[in-house]
Parts: sequence; C-alpha cells; structure tokens
Amino acid sequence: MNSMNDGTSARAQMEEELEQFLVFQCDALQVGVRVDCVVETLINQSITSLPMLPNYVCGIINLRGEVVPVVSVRLRLGKPSAEEKSIIVLNISGTQLGILVDRVDQMVKLPRSSILPMPSTNRQKLMCGMSSLPSGGTMLELDSAALLEN
Repeated sequence: MNSMNDGTSARAQMEEELEQFLVFQCDALQVGVRVDCVVETLINQSITSLPMLPNYVCGIINLRGEVVPVVSVRLRLGKPSAEEKSIIVLNISGTQLGILVDRVDQMVKLPRSSILPMPSTNRQKLMCGMSSLPSGGTMLELDSAALLEN
C-alpha cells in the first residue's frame, strides 16, 4: 500500500513541475502564453476600431456584454501587419485583454526547468522566457503583464 502512495506522490510532484502553455503563431515565431491566463480563444471575431490609439491596438470586442480591448501581438512586436484571425482572451491580474495572433497551434506541457530566461542582450520586452518544444522549434514565452504597459 505504501508503494502505491509513493507512486502517486511522485506522479503528483512530477506534474507540479510542469508548466502548461497555449502556443500560437506570430509571423515566423512560436509564442506561448501560460494557460492559467487564458480565458478562451475566438476565431474571426468582429473587432470594432477606435480612433486615436497606437497602431497595435486593433480596437475592442464585445464578449458577452463585456468590452475587451484587442492588441495585435504581431504589430506590438514590430512585425509587418498581416491577416490575423485568432483572438486569445487573457485575464491579466483581473484585466481582460484580447491578443490578435496569426493562429493558435497547440497546448504543451513543459518542465519548469526547461524554460530559460531571455538573454539579457535581447531588447524584446514582451518575452520573458524561451524553451524547446517537444515537436521541434523554440517557443518564446509571452510576458502577459508587459502587454498592459505602454
């Protein structure tokens, strides 16, 4: 009976060490956002434009009666504009924000130890980490809180 409990606790400890990410495509980059921030994903949602906002703020959406601002990750990263079709709605410290991305790719669980900090020479302020993906390639971790900053 003890060996069964030991196996269960070892399995639980192993799962605790994993971080889950929703990976999306932005230009040629694979970017991940922690799943605990994700509210939902939307496809081909109508966005209402607003005047006098930075170019990366696409506008707002009505999400079940709540007004949610939408930011283009592509434009926020300084990439050329393109037809972005998916919106990932995030809850960042109680504030809902939609991020417009090229497409949502996959959910992945990565060992916490595999997520490395961004190199200090990197001037990309929206990314806070990076990791190799099991399917190949590298995922950059989106710093969701930085999206709310100017």
